[in-house]
Amino acid sequence: MGREPMPTARTTMRIIKELLRLKFEASLSQRQIASCLKIGLGTVSLHLNRAKKAGLSWPLPEDMDDSQLESALFPDQLPQTKTGYIEPDYVNIHEELKRKGVTKQLLWEEYKSIYGNNGYQYSQYCQRYRDWVGTLKRSMRQTHKAGEKLFIDYCGPTIPITNTSTGEICNAQIFVATWGASNYTYAEATRTQTKPDWIQSHVNALTFFGGVPEILVPDQLKSAVTKSCRYEPVINASYQHMASHYKTVVIPARPYKPKDKAKVENAVLIVERWIMARLRHVSFFTLAELNQHILFLLSDLNQRPFKKLPGSRLSQFERLDKPAMRALPPAPYQYTEFKLVRVNIDYHFEYDKRYYSVPHHLVKHQVEVQASRDVIAVFFKGKQIARHARKAQKWGFATNTSHMPQAHRKQAQWTPGRLLNWAQDIGPSVVKVIQEMLDRKPHPEQAYRGCLGLLNLSKKYEAERLNKACERAITIGSPYVKSIKSILQQGMDLLPLDEKADVHEETSSDHHDNIRGPGYYH
Repeated sequence: MGREPMPTARTTMRIIKELLRLKFEASLSQRQIASCLKIGLGTVSLHLNRAKKAGLSWPLPEDMDDSQLESALFPDQLPQTKTGYIEPDYVNIHEELKRKGVTKQLLWEEYKSIYGNNGYQYSQYCQRYRDWVGTLKRSMRQTHKAGEKLFIDYCGPTIPITNTSTGEICNAQIFVATWGASNYTYAEATRTQTKPDWIQSHVNALTFFGGVPEILVPDQLKSAVTKSCRYEPVINASYQHMASHYKTVVIPARPYKPKDKAKVENAVLIVERWIMARLRHVSFFTLAELNQHILFLLSDLNQRPFKKLPGSRLSQFERLDKPAMRALPPAPYQYTEFKLVRVNIDYHFEYDKRYYSVPHHLVKHQVEVQASRDVIAVFFKGKQIARHARKAQKWGFATNTSHMPQAHRKQAQWTPGRLLNWAQDIGPSVVKVIQEMLDRKPHPEQAYRGCLGLLNLSKKYEAERLNKACERAITIGSPYVKSIKSILQQGMDLLPLDEKADVHEETSSDHHDNIRGPGYYH
């Protein structure tokens, strides 16, 4: 039996364009053109005749693409297979699919609108494209083990949220996490891509899944790594701390290697098409409202049947990943920020506009702060040296007395009540002065030094004299330690209170010039 003749391959549009250029621009003969392009003389003649019939010369119209040129040259010979169907332009498909939002479904519909019944059905269209892609480059096909990897990324597009009070618009980021084996997907909206939001989204995702993977595979964004590297990226401390809490590991995808995270790239596209696209006409005013809509559509997405495989993302997750994933810890992770700070000379450090104490021998040393929502833990050379409840009041102090030097501890033991009790043992006028000194300061602690200075005068002077000196100081409008001390030194407390014509003048000589009693102005 004779062998059937091989079909003649269609000359490419690139060669035809060059043929036209050599003829009309370079003015070469048909034989020279055939020699330059390594094609037959008959082929050159055929294409020149078709160009003449189509009214084409050189240069071609700027807006004419390859498909238009082909239609002009071969109006009666559309590219058909032996089955009679018109072959798609696979190169054009491949390039178009690189554009955001373009799908094979869309390209197939455009193909069918042109060729109608002469075009392949969708399944064959996709299969023949995949076969063509397989001829471009050999690559390793990834096989994902059940429960092994969770791929994480953000969508490129955002969703606006409008503040009803100010009218300000915040663009919410869309976090996506998907399992390697089942493609089971989680998505949520966050205000930012910063570390607190990034890590909290992980916590929410793992809670949603009800388990933990062996490996987290994020992109090398700033919230995940402090130093990007193809081989040894440096995971930031907060992210690593979260991974340790869940007993999993972080292995970021290599930069500029999309195949390392092809699963999440596909999941991101699906979320953009099946969730975000459906919400494009909806106005949102709170983040919670947006996440409610996302959660509703997410349920539909995970339960949607696969086109090629049996079941859905949900059924595959329950069959594959769920039995293999690790259990959640008893409590969810609380975001913890890691920061290096230096201890001030008052053995306190500042964090978030609050002050916390450490042992006094660490003054001027650098310590590591691990700040969670409720607790401030402090470490020095890997050892915890302090732990404080996180203060709510800005610029407030959290001081552990055991961190103080011995001399400071004695002062710290004083309270307003104890000072007033001591004053009561001396006399009522001393009580009045102490109370006034406490009331003058915004914080009682600020008055302790002056109060102790006054009360310590009882060690040198009798209680009766100190009480009378306080009484006289109140009368002349100068209830200050210096005034009371001056009264005692000059013996003014021994004089009757009615003999006070020059008392202020005498006592104020040793007092500050700006402190005067009310009688000074009368």
